[in-house]
Amino acid sequence: MPAPRIVLVDDHALCRTGLADLLRQRGGMDVRAALGDLALVAPTLREQRPDLLVLDLRMPGTDGLSLLRCLRAEGIDTPVLILTMSDSEQDLAAALRAGARGYLLKDMEPEEVVAAIANAARGELVVAPAMTLKLAQLLQAGPRAGNRQDMIAALTERERQILDHLARGESNKTIARALEISHDTVKLHVRHILAKLNLSSRVEAAVFAVESRLGPGSR
Repeated sequence: MPAPRIVLVDDHALCRTGLADLLRQRGGMDVRAALGDLALVAPTLREQRPDLLVLDLRMPGTDGLSLLRCLRAEGIDTPVLILTMSDSEQDLAAALRAGARGYLLKDMEPEEVVAAIANAARGELVVAPAMTLKLAQLLQAGPRAGNRQDMIAALTERERQILDHLARGESNKTIARALEISHDTVKLHVRHILAKLNLSSRVEAAVFAVESRLGPGSR
């Protein structure tokens, strides 16, 4: 199995070079670029086509979420993982709404960071252990169970199948293979699911599905 291809973006040179070395040496990952110049991010992603972009949240002149939204607006759909010092519930919520695949903290143990980045590169949803309670609080503030079931009832059978796979943290390619449909068909269904559930990212859809007992262990 090929090593995950990673691009790092952080304005602190010591942080990005240290993390790049850590991922290469302990994680066996293929770090294609470690960038501090935000103008290079979009062209690098188009050229390298990495499995994951690891993005700092706070950077001079912009922030990671603004950059993420710009990338999506330009049609770049590289999965994004936020790695930050901020343990703010508001930042966590904003990152998930923007479509980040996960949210890690820079004060985590190195082994935890490496393992989480590897899991995210494989398509899983990852959140720092210190943020799980805050994630639970966000979920408690979400739609009531009855409303969730009404919303799910509006989905087609195929959309419910795909939502179930999203709850498992699977990528579009994995879902396409499992359901024997094309990658583009999966992307279209995901867009329809987000629109029907009034959600803005596949991460929110996965959380919604788990809370609605559609995810792993619900059958």
